[in-house]
Amino acid sequence: MTTRVLVVDDDPLVRSALTLMLGGAADLDVVGEAADGRQGVEMALSLQPDVVLMDVRMPVLNGLEATRELHARPDPPRVVVLTTFDADEHVLGALAAGADGFLLKDTPPAEIVAAVRAVAAGDPMLSAAATRTLIDRLRRQDPDDRQAAARARLAELTDREQEVALAVGRGLSNAEVARSLHLSIPTVKAHVSRVFEKLGATNRVQVAICVHDAGLV
Repeated sequence: MTTRVLVVDDDPLVRSALTLMLGGAADLDVVGEAADGRQGVEMALSLQPDVVLMDVRMPVLNGLEATRELHARPDPPRVVVLTTFDADEHVLGALAAGADGFLLKDTPPAEIVAAVRAVAAGDPMLSAAATRTLIDRLRRQDPDDRQAAARARLAELTDREQEVALAVGRGLSNAEVARSLHLSIPTVKAHVSRVFEKLGATNRVQVAICVHDAGLV
């Protein structure tokens, strides 16, 4: 099955490089290129890509706002934010906006291709720098307050939804969750959607952070 990809970046050289890189993979198809966030949103709505590679700093509409707009619509594409910056506000802002992945532009080409495949399959993908930022954020917060708040949020879930949330927190894909809980993949997807809704999450990374904060993984 071919994964449809939209590249959104205001640098034409970066767009060309990403298109060339992704186009070399037989299972990936770059369906379009956009030069700013507004054009990216419009092209995503018309082309219906599976994954959007989204720059952060762009004219007209930045990548974080564009990601937020896409995730406010039904059946949004997966979004991988690509940036030259690994500042806290970019990592946390991207995840809060609904991004499914966060990578630096100096990430090796093979890892970017692997990230697109992983995100298309429903798995989050964070660069090492982004992971460090999240760990530092967690360390700066009061552990007792963080745990109590996370456990209160998870208490709103049914027992089965908590099992699914815990599995997501452990990094399992939908297929792996289905096997571990002896459920069908459509049933797992339905549970994941309800977990997202109840936790106010827009992606699996946010669910994983909540489970981590609760001290369950």
